[in-house]
Amino acid sequence: MSVQSPVGNLAHEKEINAGSASLAVNLRTNPAWHSFANKVFNQDEPVTTKQMLDGAKLSNWNITLEPVSDLLPANYDSVGENFLVTRNDPYNDGKKNVLSVVGSRYKEVQNEDLFAFADNIHDGNPDVYWESAGSLKNGRLVYGSLSVPRTMILDPNGANDETKLYLIVYTSHDGSVAVQSAITPVRVMCQNTLNLAMRKAKQSFKIRHTQTVDGKIAAAREALGLTFNYMDEFEKQAQELFALEVNNAKFSEIINKMYPKPEKDSKGSIKKWENKIITIDDLYNAPHNANIRNTAWGVVNTLTERLDYHRTARKAGDSLMAGASGFDPVVTAEKNKIVKQVLSLAK
Repeated sequence: MSVQSPVGNLAHEKEINAGSASLAVNLRTNPAWHSFANKVFNQDEPVTTKQMLDGAKLSNWNITLEPVSDLLPANYDSVGENFLVTRNDPYNDGKKNVLSVVGSRYKEVQNEDLFAFADNIHDGNPDVYWESAGSLKNGRLVYGSLSVPRTMILDPNGANDETKLYLIVYTSHDGSVAVQSAITPVRVMCQNTLNLAMRKAKQSFKIRHTQTVDGKIAAAREALGLTFNYMDEFEKQAQELFALEVNNAKFSEIINKMYPKPEKDSKGSIKKWENKIITIDDLYNAPHNANIRNTAWGVVNTLTERLDYHRTARKAGDSLMAGASGFDPVVTAEKNKIVKQVLSLAK
């Protein structure tokens, strides 16, 4: 996989350098962001689950629930039963971090248990291997991705456009995200995370933080359909998009309908719109999209690439890296909206 978006990568690099995110990657497929990861494993190096956890600074966090009432002054009464979610600071020995405050029904999940959950889902398949792992949002979100032996190639004798399949596991340590595993396609040339909703195939499996991970393996395997039902449906939609021809005039028409020029220049809105349109046009005409240009598939990948690597943060604390990794529900919803709009406008 190649890194094609240096501007977006710079934003993600800042998150890692600031300590609000951590990352370990396996160079087997030259993943995005490898140039500034905390740990990079060589291409031919076998990587165990423990090594990936260690490299991503996810080991031995010892997620603990500490009663808030124990920390209150003597003249304070606690109305409800609340707990601090704490971890051992992976960067400073002897220091602890408070990740959140939760209620009594919350069940903590250790990072090691999350990764063991992933190992059990694929049941030791030697063709499945760890691709990346890390944390986001100052440790509140933790994830790992495994490369799955399934590839989609559009037009093998022409465009030869490759999309690989990954098994993603992730959870939060603040109750905002359940323990989840998901099947996620990623286009190789530009690293677009194409976790699109398919009507006929389930993409993800969730375990609420009021439940335990134990005993959920069989259900997760069944729900995720590692028989590749999701990828079958995804490929049908990709083929439909690739078959739709989009000339330059049609491309301009689609973009202007999806992102119309503001009627009034409020707070620099026209300049922001112009910059967005220029970015979209540059990405659409970039070398890594040359093989799918003039197709609706090319339009979809251009617009998802902008979301993954070139958007601005919506608010303080918004992790651009989380959006590019497929963990931001707002960004994921926007990608699904893009597919529907492009399909409608390109026909």
